[in-house]
Amino acid sequence: MELAIHNWMRSETIETTIRRVSALGYTRLEIAGTPEQYDTGSIRRLMKDAGLSCWGSVTLMLGERNLLARDEAQRAKSVQYVKDVIKMVKELEGRMVSVVPGTVGKIVPDGRPDEEWEWAVNSMKEIYSYSESSGILLGIEPINRFETYFINRADQALALADATGPNCGVCLDTFHMNIEEPDMFEAIRKAKGKLTGFHVADNNRMAPGMGNLNWEKIIDTLKEINYDDVLSVEFCSPLDRTPANPYPGSIDENPENLSPEQEKFLLDHGSTAVTEEFYTMLTTRSFNTLSKLIKKKVNC
Repeated sequence: MELAIHNWMRSETIETTIRRVSALGYTRLEIAGTPEQYDTGSIRRLMKDAGLSCWGSVTLMLGERNLLARDEAQRAKSVQYVKDVIKMVKELEGRMVSVVPGTVGKIVPDGRPDEEWEWAVNSMKEIYSYSESSGILLGIEPINRFETYFINRADQALALADATGPNCGVCLDTFHMNIEEPDMFEAIRKAKGKLTGFHVADNNRMAPGMGNLNWEKIIDTLKEINYDDVLSVEFCSPLDRTPANPYPGSIDENPENLSPEQEKFLLDHGSTAVTEEFYTMLTTRSFNTLSKLIKKKVNC
């Protein structure tokens, strides 16, 4: 297995992120789904010079982005957005795109279950046709009930993947599985042969090793289903705004270089941006926790 990391968790330039994570030992990058923000040719060269390669991207389904919206024009714009993310990953020579179908933060449905399912399937089929022609894999990602009412569990994601096309898979996330799955290890087993990506954060959404998830068993289970691709680190540390904060100096009071989408996502999920020192600690802790377990399994 290889280790990747997302780049949306801190307000810094992509150049800064590339330098940091390559120095720590990461070999892959999962780039934020903001294609308008990046010069793919320049980023591809920067990654190559740093010994990194693109693994993929994750859609940032914010604002009006919603593949199961009642409004047809809204759905069409959302489909085009995902296609743009796929195009970006193709240009970066990546492999996959993680798709969250509904708007993150939207908890009120637009229609009846059968209507929304049809809208979601039709949107995904159009995206799938484009991804297949681009040679990019799709992974439908379940996220927890507090962020969406649609696709919270692995079995739901697998059902939508099956309705989309034979090469459509799922992307599972340990943080969300810990909330939604009766047994996260059984959820991983159910995804055998369909797992196109795997996001990792601890139960408190801190770096792996800073919560109570059983990382050795998680990696054992991935090996059991013959998943030997990439683990993508995607912590989003909840920041303590009280005097009880165990990490003084963790809050960045003057974040820079944030797209509107990234700023909203960080505010919604972690409460604000983090300082460079705190972020470096989280990225280092993630790498150290996971790489030791990966090496241990390889040597057994």
